[in-house]
Amino acid sequence: MAEDSVRHIGISSGLAVLLSDDKPKGNPQKSRLISYCDSIGDHSVERTLEHIFDLPHKSVRPSGSLIDVDFIRSILKKQLPRFQQENDSDCYKRDGLSILDCGSAPNAVVIDNASTRGDIKTIRKPLLVESQTVFSSARANACAWKGKWMYEVTLETSGIQQLGWATVSCPFTDRKGVGDSEDSYAFDGKRVSKWNKDPMPYGQSWVVGDVIGCCIDLDSDVVSFLRNGVSLGVAFDRIQKMRPGIGYYPAISLSDGERCDLNFGARPFKYPVDGFLPIQAPPISRYYANYLLSCLTRLLEVRCLDKPDSAYFEKLRRLRRFAPLKELFYPISHGILEEFFNVIQPGEGSFEYIAWGALPSCFLGIFGIHEPHDYASLDQVLDIFLEFPGSDPLLQHLIVALSCSCKVAPLVLTDCPYSGSYPYLALVCHILRRKTMMVLWWKSPDFEFSLEGFLSMKRPNKQDLHCLIPSVWWPGSCEDVGCESSMMLTMTALSGAMNKIEEMHRRLCSLVIHFVPRATPCQPPGSVFKIFLQNFILKVRGAEHKMTSSNVSNNSVAVSLYTVILHFLSEGFPVEGISGFVKGSGVNLGANVGFLHRGGKRRFPVELFFTGDANCAGARRIGGSLNHLVNSQLFNEEQIKEVQWVEGCMDDEETTVTHSTIQKPCCCSSSDVDDIQIAEDSIGYTSRGLKGFCVPISKRSHTVVTLCNSRSLGDEIVDKPSSSNQSEVDTGCRSLQCPESITTTSELSLEVLREEELLDMMLFLYHLGVAPNFRQAFYYMSHQSQSISLLDDTDKQIRERSCIEQVKRLKEARNVYREELVDCVRQCAWYRISLFSRWKQRGMYATCMWVVELLLVLSNTDSVFCYVPEFYLESLVDSFHALRKSDPSFVSSAIFIKQGLASFVTFVVKHFNDPRILSADIKDLLLHSISSLVQCKDYLVAFEDNKEAIQRLPRALLLAFDNRSWIPVANIILRLCKGSGFSYSNHAGSSSSALFQVLLREACVHNEALFSSFLNRLFNTLSWTMTEFSVSIREMQENYQIGDLQQRKCSVVFDLSCNLAKILEFCTREIPQAFLLGPDMNLRRLTELIIFILNHIIFTSDSEFFDMSVRRPCQYQEKTNRTIILAPLVGIITSLMDASTNLEQMELNDVVGVFVNMDCPATVFQCLLGYNWSNVLRGDASLTKLAKLDEFSSNLRSRTEAIKRTESCVRTGDEEGEDFCCICYACNSDAMFEPCHHKSCHGCITRHLLNGQRCFFCNAVVTSVVKLEPRNPSWETRGWFDY
Repeated sequence: MAEDSVRHIGISSGLAVLLSDDKPKGNPQKSRLISYCDSIGDHSVERTLEHIFDLPHKSVRPSGSLIDVDFIRSILKKQLPRFQQENDSDCYKRDGLSILDCGSAPNAVVIDNASTRGDIKTIRKPLLVESQTVFSSARANACAWKGKWMYEVTLETSGIQQLGWATVSCPFTDRKGVGDSEDSYAFDGKRVSKWNKDPMPYGQSWVVGDVIGCCIDLDSDVVSFLRNGVSLGVAFDRIQKMRPGIGYYPAISLSDGERCDLNFGARPFKYPVDGFLPIQAPPISRYYANYLLSCLTRLLEVRCLDKPDSAYFEKLRRLRRFAPLKELFYPISHGILEEFFNVIQPGEGSFEYIAWGALPSCFLGIFGIHEPHDYASLDQVLDIFLEFPGSDPLLQHLIVALSCSCKVAPLVLTDCPYSGSYPYLALVCHILRRKTMMVLWWKSPDFEFSLEGFLSMKRPNKQDLHCLIPSVWWPGSCEDVGCESSMMLTMTALSGAMNKIEEMHRRLCSLVIHFVPRATPCQPPGSVFKIFLQNFILKVRGAEHKMTSSNVSNNSVAVSLYTVILHFLSEGFPVEGISGFVKGSGVNLGANVGFLHRGGKRRFPVELFFTGDANCAGARRIGGSLNHLVNSQLFNEEQIKEVQWVEGCMDDEETTVTHSTIQKPCCCSSSDVDDIQIAEDSIGYTSRGLKGFCVPISKRSHTVVTLCNSRSLGDEIVDKPSSSNQSEVDTGCRSLQCPESITTTSELSLEVLREEELLDMMLFLYHLGVAPNFRQAFYYMSHQSQSISLLDDTDKQIRERSCIEQVKRLKEARNVYREELVDCVRQCAWYRISLFSRWKQRGMYATCMWVVELLLVLSNTDSVFCYVPEFYLESLVDSFHALRKSDPSFVSSAIFIKQGLASFVTFVVKHFNDPRILSADIKDLLLHSISSLVQCKDYLVAFEDNKEAIQRLPRALLLAFDNRSWIPVANIILRLCKGSGFSYSNHAGSSSSALFQVLLREACVHNEALFSSFLNRLFNTLSWTMTEFSVSIREMQENYQIGDLQQRKCSVVFDLSCNLAKILEFCTREIPQAFLLGPDMNLRRLTELIIFILNHIIFTSDSEFFDMSVRRPCQYQEKTNRTIILAPLVGIITSLMDASTNLEQMELNDVVGVFVNMDCPATVFQCLLGYNWSNVLRGDASLTKLAKLDEFSSNLRSRTEAIKRTESCVRTGDEEGEDFCCICYACNSDAMFEPCHHKSCHGCITRHLLNGQRCFFCNAVVTSVVKLEPRNPSWETRGWFDY
């Protein structure tokens, strides 16, 4: 033959590749080959087979027989002995390990139930386990005494778990487990410690999805651990040596609710370590099966080299097959797979082992890990596999393996945007486009488990973020100038990867929604997805009762589901034809406009609150538990099945902004959509063969804007039939029946999945998974701001200090602050990538608009409103503030509420004190919302323009000032009254609310009982805070140190006291008659508080110690000195003096006289006059007030001296006849309790009765108070409001 005459130099197995020639010569059945030595010659098909089967050169001899399946199998069987030799070699290396028989499969390593203490339950085979008690421990049934061994643990939760090795003598109790004794060794990534009787710092913190490798080297007596293939170093050395039969067992200890997946070798390791063997021996057929799959891969390489759109052509684009293999592809491929399915046996675990190892690698190699993917080659391989009867369980295992790979796949910066779980998601999405594969997956018992895995997303820890974001920058940073641009490029790359993964999540969920099983009874489109959501919610609800906290459980599935549904409802459904399967009250989705952005008439089926859906059945309602509401028969669901309203009906007509008005909401304004353009090639699906599968977000955003601007959305849904008239789909938690085939859309007549149901589930998913992430994000944002301030303050001190030792300590502290800041910057960057996409902000804004209108409509019907789940309100308020504080911001604060969310102000004002809401936590949530919003001038304007706020807010605030809500109420009142006190600044007046100051004054003046009750609670609260503050200061002075916790407590209580004092100053300035007219009880209580505060503030022995105690981290000294609380006291006194001058024609209480009776020394006010008020006073008006204070001090001093002179003339015997009050010792006992006849002064009795109705001497119930010697009869008949 021609090739025999060609000289071959250095050709070895697999080195020959096929080379194309534009003008082929000789026999067309010949191939032209090239070696590494560039020797070119004509080769036959036999040489091609050698390349495919990785055989030595000329090992395949020419044969006159046909190349058929039998011929191919005969070639392959000749290679079997060499793989059997490798198996024999592995068996020889396994000396030093024994496996106990626990009744499972032969040589299978499992949990030894006899060793278990507590309750460790296998929730999925083979070894996905969960602790069912407070602390559970167990050993495996394998014992090692020599050699190198390892096993892997995949974390399903990231709480307290102790993973490692233990001997049989290690005691397990309900408190002690692996690592708690001398003969056991463990690693705990939650506490970042290694355990051998006592903990020691070791390793890194772990997260959900981490793969922990547990290695023991009994040849070197060393135990070590790995996290995701990265060694954490030697944990323990010189461990105790063992003898045959007595050694170390793999062992675990788990806290309640903790879950992990153990792999002792039944599946290939994710991160194998050279030299270490798995505890369980792999199947003996693995080498041969892996070889066969590699042969199939090489066959496809040869088959696809002439296709310019294949991945192999990209790798070898200058090399093309010359000899045609079209006729030979069938016998070669079928011969390979016949041998493959013949060699793997289900009984020995080969199916699972191959499906978790070589098969995913083979399919990914064919498909490609990045675009463009080779769909044609993958389809060809799937066609061949599906021809074999044994392929079904193998492909089911493959889907589960791809799912679990998504759980553990980390983002890698260099692989972006095709990083993380993207390759596995892209592969499975294409596989599941086949109806047969979708049915096969759905029939699998692991359907829901694997779908959760596909929707998982691994979150990086501190070390992972350092690799993902190597360069950091923050505003004002003095880092390298290149850090900013480097970080921007990194953020862009990671955002691209996140967008790719989220796109795959949407595509997968769309396929599940699109899937219509043939079952009895008939299931509508979307039912599979709906049942999955309900079962997932039920499972998460059950996990809420465990001790596992939300920050250690895998809530990424809930986040992914929320993101998918939000995109569907906001941006439209991405799959062609899928929009017809999801309905929103009969709305046509042909325009691909998101449900949340449609204007006009809206509907909501309130029957969702009564049908017992998974997400609502166990949820607490606004009016209490569901059982309580049902028993009270407040509402009959047959009366109202849905509510209807027109968008914007709850807003003022002149300020209404809807999707149908000329001015659009923030989520649909044209300028905003232009600003949030997302690159089409980074979001849209551009791969060949799937055009139209996903419409880019930017296009859908423009579609929404166009339709909004044309005012066609509202017209489109008018007079359309409601979907709620159709039969309700059963929403119980159940499994669908196995179908025999797929039902087409035309065969369906039942109700489809409603968009309102998706909205209902989305709100609950936000409550479960997204809200904790936002709280964590804002924690890091706040901590970042504090760290920047600390770093700047430290730099300033370093520049000002001259002492070398002080500078050294400051630099050490600076390094700590900088490290914390860098970590915060990376954390904030991660949350910015994962949470604050612009399309998500659009969707959240539209969701807030939709839900707040729904709640306002429902609130008009008491019986229905009580059934609303609490998570509706929680999700609304939390998402509103998450959007408001998002970074980067969605829109400016000036239009955030004005253009779409004015009704939110109406809702929080209307319901923060609503008696129908039983939960105090919900009321606090609404109240804190008001407190947060009024701090910003732009949001305060929204309150001033809101009719509900003007009518309800002042009186409701006074009512809400109670033992629980006084802090947010005080913050709100203080903000409304800001800039009107003694220590106002030039800029404070512009940020206050003159309107609400007038409204508050009118509310107090027109309702004497309400204001008296408020004033009493204000006095009591301020007295309590100042007492707490004085006690804390005294404790720190006695201990001669300032602890962090004590300092934080002091600073918080001090701030609260200052706020309450400023509110009291507002009351004395705006309503002085409450203290100057009528009974002097209010004036006396006010005087007592002033003297108490002055005594503890002015006469503090160590003023520097005082200032250090009240200063918070990142606060400058001028913002925390004692003038902050002294200023409102001066304002109170001067306000009363001004009012006394203005009310000269009336009979007034003597302000100076009350101070004199309280034995207040005049030197106190002289000290006040001597203070440096330059930091807090602005303008001439404050100087006038200081003059008033000087006048008051002079009057007090002269009155005090006059009383002393008078007392010196009074005989001692006259004092014996006085009947002084035994409570205050300042007034005569002029009142008596009935019926017990105990006496006291009228002021003390009246003050006591404000808080209780029992005698403070004998605890008898007081029926009346009799005045013995009324000081002024007119006070008995007239109140101070009558003046």
